[in-house]
Amino acid sequence: MSPFEPEGRRVAPLRPPVPPEPERHGEEPANCDVCRARDEGIWFNERRRLVRVTGVGVPLVLMLYSRDHHDMADLPGEMAAELGVPITHIVRRVQALAHISRAHVYRIGDGAAHLHIWFFARPEGQAHLYGSWMPVWDDLLPEHPADAADADAAAVADASVASYGGGHSAADERTNR
Repeated sequence: MSPFEPEGRRVAPLRPPVPPEPERHGEEPANCDVCRARDEGIWFNERRRLVRVTGVGVPLVLMLYSRDHHDMADLPGEMAAELGVPITHIVRRVQALAHISRAHVYRIGDGAAHLHIWFFARPEGQAHLYGSWMPVWDDLLPEHPADAADADAAAVADASVASYGGGHSAADERTNR
């Protein structure tokens, strides 16, 4: 549901196109912050890493990145073919948290050129957060307590290691190859 009251709500006029579009962050791998952080996160394997996004309003927001510099359009065939498996495992782990009903999955590629997939945890009983408005609600809600989000992220990471493999840190990941 929309977070906005229906009375008085107006749609802004669509602006005319302004080509060319600006370059996204990280179009050049040498300038990509995501590449520089390839060993940071809560879960790793040789191809991917999972990171908890901080400062959010919903209980948990995670982001799955490719470890190497790829975007969806240039993802090698083998990596593309297997992408559904880690996404499914993460969704299962997020939805296994006692106070979470659903894990919403988004791929939005306008801000950064490095592949990133978002996971938003919808809290149990919060029906007004249904659907595609979830990221808007997340921006409007007060910040969820970091200690609770850290505990949830750790539970997802532990369950991911147990069910899918990989490790909790870059050092763990290197020993699991």
